[in-house]
Amino acid sequence: MKKTVFGAVSALVLGISGATAQDFPSKEIQGIIQWGAGGSTDTVMRSVTPHAEEALGATIVMQNMTGGVGAIALNHVTSAKADGYTLLMGAENPLLYKVMGLGNKDYTDFIPLILLARGTPLLLANNDAPYDDYQGFIDYVKAHPGEVRIGATGPGGLSSVITAMMNEVEGDLDMIKVPYDGDGPALTAMQGGAVDVMPAVLGAAIEAVRAGNMKTLAVFDVEQNKNLPDTPIVTSFNEQYNTFLPWGSFFGVFAPKGTPDDVVAKLSDAFGTAAVNPEFLALMDDRGFKMMNISGDEAQAFLTKWQQGTTWLLHEAGLTKASPEEFGIARPGE
Repeated sequence: MKKTVFGAVSALVLGISGATAQDFPSKEIQGIIQWGAGGSTDTVMRSVTPHAEEALGATIVMQNMTGGVGAIALNHVTSAKADGYTLLMGAENPLLYKVMGLGNKDYTDFIPLILLARGTPLLLANNDAPYDDYQGFIDYVKAHPGEVRIGATGPGGLSSVITAMMNEVEGDLDMIKVPYDGDGPALTAMQGGAVDVMPAVLGAAIEAVRAGNMKTLAVFDVEQNKNLPDTPIVTSFNEQYNTFLPWGSFFGVFAPKGTPDDVVAKLSDAFGTAAVNPEFLALMDDRGFKMMNISGDEAQAFLTKWQQGTTWLLHEAGLTKASPEEFGIARPGE
């Protein structure tokens, strides 16, 4: 009798679970944005989500949840039920939490529904700098140790990673790091001659580049950027950069692990459709972002490579609180 009752209950539970997944979505979905209103992540998510709502036939209510360098939003979503009704709309920062001492969770606790796009890093220079491309810059730094001033925006930021990448590939480059509170102030300082070079994302520099207020030495990518057709990619100067590239800040939508497969598929398809909407593509192109529109194993492979390369670069530069090895993060190429 007990076996019969247990079997009936199991069948009932399975039936309910199947119906719930099949009927998804049957209510509003919560989209938790990892950063504040008006920032890049907020802008990207509020631009793509209306198109995802249309494809999904549901409402996605977005909420900005700031604090802890994005960790508060991440922890909120991981504590929610894994049913597809609470999603994290985030950027790359969680992949650094463990080594930077900011938390014990990262994107390994999530399923990447989609990675939408990534920023393109550049190496920029003051127009009066005595070099016009990446190789000229490297030769000059090595011939004039301790003279070149490079802008910096803090540990874990784009400038620190690109600087660490250059040191790893080219050997330690003796430059003076000048700290700033963000890309904007650093790029302004460079235009005024306070610093000589600055690694920055294309989206932050594109207007100044178009206006001719600074020069581009290299694009840190594995293929030419259509916004900068005359600027060479850094791998054309040194193929060792292929170990770390493609790289850049990125934007993605994530569901907690344990979310049913068919719910994941519906959400991924909806955001995948939204990612190719002409309005969204025009916005991303105007801001200089590189479209990705990847999910599943391809997205996971990108996240793994990004975390390996970045955490080990920062660790070797002495910028982490813990070794990536403590968390099972392999060195790039291993």
